[in-house]
Order: sequence, then C-alpha cells, then structure tokens
Amino acid sequence: MRGVPALPPTQPDCLCAGSAHWDVIGHSSGPLTRGGDVPGAVERRPGGVAANVARALARSGRRPALLGAVGRDAEGDALVALLAAAGVLTAHLTRTAGPTDRYVAIEDAGGLVAAVADTRQLDGLGEALLAPLSDGRIGQAGLPWTGPVVIDGNLGATCLAGLAASPLMAAADLRPVAASPAKAARLAAFAGRPRTTLYLNRAEAAALAGRGLADAAEAARALSAMGFARAIVTDGPALLAEQAGAVQRLRKPPQVAVRRVTGAGDAFVAAHLAAEMAGADAAAALDAAVAAAAVLVEGGAGAGPGAD
Repeated sequence: MRGVPALPPTQPDCLCAGSAHWDVIGHSSGPLTRGGDVPGAVERRPGGVAANVARALARSGRRPALLGAVGRDAEGDALVALLAAAGVLTAHLTRTAGPTDRYVAIEDAGGLVAAVADTRQLDGLGEALLAPLSDGRIGQAGLPWTGPVVIDGNLGATCLAGLAASPLMAAADLRPVAASPAKAARLAAFAGRPRTTLYLNRAEAAALAGRGLADAAEAARALSAMGFARAIVTDGPALLAEQAGAVQRLRKPPQVAVRRVTGAGDAFVAAHLAAEMAGADAAAALDAAVAAAAVLVEGGAGAGPGAD
C-alpha cells in the first residue's frame, strides 16, 4: 500500500497464540468401527491450531509470529526449523524442558473418528505466553498490540480468560478458534468483547451454548445472543453461517471427495483472516475461506505433508 512503510523482517503483522506440535494421522478410505483394524496411510506432519494457521498465513504473504510452547528436544528443534522455513516468526516461542506436544488422530472416509491431544507443554505455559506483548518485543504497556491475534482454544481456561480481559489485548482484533467440543466452553470468556471473531463448528457451538443446535444458522444466532460480536460456524458439507449483529451470511461448501479433514478448520480461519487483512469485504472473505477449506479436504494444493 502506497505511503505505508514496510515492516522490518522481524516484525509481525499478525499473531497466532497456542499449540504447535506434531500430528500423527492415520487415514482409511473405508469406514471404521470401534476395534477395527484396516489398511490405510499413516503420516506425521506439523500441527496445532496456532501453528497451522500461522503457516497458512505465511503462505498468503503475511508475517505471523507464533506464541506457544515447544520442547527442547529433537522433535522440537525440527518443528521450529520447519516453521521458520515456512515464514513463521518463531523467536517468541517458549522452549520447555519437556517433550514437544503431540496429536494423534484416526480418520476415515466420513471424517474424524477419534483423536487424542497431548498438550502438556502448552498447558503449563501460563503467563509466559503474553511476555512478548508486555516487554517491548511485540508490545508493551501504553503501546498495546493493535493487529489480529488468532487464539487457539487449546489454551487453558485461565489463560483464555486472561487474554480476553488483558489490557495488552484491549486494542487487538481477536480471533478465538475452538479446538474441540470438549474445550469449546472455555471461549465463553470472549462474549461481550468487541473486535472479536469466533470460529467453530456446530458441535463446538452446541457445547459452548450448552444445548443442541439444529444447524449452523441457528448456532450462529445463538452465539450472537450470547454476546459474541461475530461468530462463524461451519458444519461439514452442510451450510455454514456467519453472524455479526443482525446480519447473517450463509454459504454452501462445494461438494468434494473427502481425502483429509484434520486441519480444514485451520485452513478456513487462515484464509478468512488473510483475505480481510488484504482488504476483502466480509462476503468475499467468507468465500475465500470456504474455497481454502475445500481444497484441503480434497487433498489439493498445499495439503500434502508439511501443509496445514
């Protein structure tokens, strides 16, 4: 943009706070039942909501800084090197004594069957997460960060509540992302806060609302009634909904062959934020997010090993 000075190479234009770990994903092209033992493909790739979104933002030309915890082990060294090579600013990661976190998931043709997330390093991070926002590296008291902050729902409830209320975040554009239905209730801390966009699927919305929700449109309205400034609710291949005040937008995802599901929500969030940072209006940003998620689910460009 003419007249706007370029950012220094070490200065981020957006932040991603939360998980960075290795994913181990087993995928079967056929259906799975409890106790099933079927042929398929197993791969290890970098993961974590915050890390996935950061890498996708970097691919779109943004300069994301990742705030989180990675172990001081060989797996942690490899993960940090990969993130840095992808264009993610890793200088503000906290390196911990324990092993790097991991996520294990089983998928079949219908989507996610089951998953276990071991986020002990992230869970123990606490106030260190916000240190770069207070000590002058990214922001400080009196000069708070004003840009976008993607906030991973894998962070602990106390940490999330602190982020929602922190004066260091008072001027920021917050983008909380639900990590799972089991953790969705933690995002209640962001209700009533302006400049907040909540991303979640229908199951996560139901967990947050504390009741069943028939579809994404009903879910988005329910979250708006709870005080969320803007909520975007996906529902697999069904209609998704964005609610901002009285305005609701609906989109139907394209029909694609399901070759991958883990990371699709992260691709959606990154594409939506990148589009808005580039000046797209709300409708165009939603279209960009839907398209990016569909590409990943179908196993297209950017969806191979090392992608989101």
